[in-house]
Amino acid sequence: MLRYILRRSVWSLFVLWGVTLLVFFAIHLPGGGDPSMLYLPLDVSREQLEAFRRAMGFDQPVHVQYLRWLTRAARGDFGTSLRYTKPVLPLVLARMPATLELALSAQLFALALALPMGVLAAVRRNSFVDGLAMLGTLIGQSMPGFWLGMMLILVFGVALRALPISGREGPRHLILPTITLGTFFLARDTRLVRSSVLEVLGLGYVTTARSKGLRERTIIWRHALKNALIPLVTMVGMDLGALLSGTVVTETVFAWPGVGRLVYMAIQQRDFPLIQAAVFVIAVIFVIMNLIVDLSYRYLDPRIRLAES
Repeated sequence: MLRYILRRSVWSLFVLWGVTLLVFFAIHLPGGGDPSMLYLPLDVSREQLEAFRRAMGFDQPVHVQYLRWLTRAARGDFGTSLRYTKPVLPLVLARMPATLELALSAQLFALALALPMGVLAAVRRNSFVDGLAMLGTLIGQSMPGFWLGMMLILVFGVALRALPISGREGPRHLILPTITLGTFFLARDTRLVRSSVLEVLGLGYVTTARSKGLRERTIIWRHALKNALIPLVTMVGMDLGALLSGTVVTETVFAWPGVGRLVYMAIQQRDFPLIQAAVFVIAVIFVIMNLIVDLSYRYLDPRIRLAES
């Protein structure tokens, strides 16, 4: 186990390095614009502009800028925000609790509904309930998040005045963003649970359990569902990274004060150090979640433990 964790940790370092490399060169592509002009007066002289670019390192080749940034980042210094003139890592970490709150609530919302809906659709295959569930998943996966968010705002915020539409002041402010962010994953996870349960119900050990006279409810919830959860656990681990990146749209629509909205504003303002730090922190969380998912396989599937031994 320890050797496996160490091996995965080494690979994770390479993944994080690749992420920083791709993001750094992507935001510095030709045509991306010079951020210097956003932070200097319109009547700035050419000498002042060149002095600012030299001070910020923008006059150096991109690979030199990256090596300089990587050297500082290895020491924990991710640079200073061009917009806020503060170290970028504390800015990102200060917004991370709000983003994690939204992402985790959307994940719990999706799982709490996807598990019973998927199992029910599988048990009642080809029935009206199954067809209704599959129609709902099709609609849920087809709706753009920004459109769903605006519709929820118009209905529950403007027309009914039942729920707040912006800010983060209490649990009620979390409801609409959670539904907006979690609907796609709810639909996708429902289809995944249904197909996994159908596959497991056709295996031999389920037939043996039925021949022993066990109740169908016991067979499904105690025996079949545990193995059927393996594909879902994989997707949940990947989903957290997708949820963290997906919060950019949701947080912008609902003015949620998280990392997603911070990144959106940083992109508009070409705040390169802030973008780089935010993507790095999200990548770290994504890598850690994937490691946790891999370790959970050993609990869910005994065959993995036997193969390791």
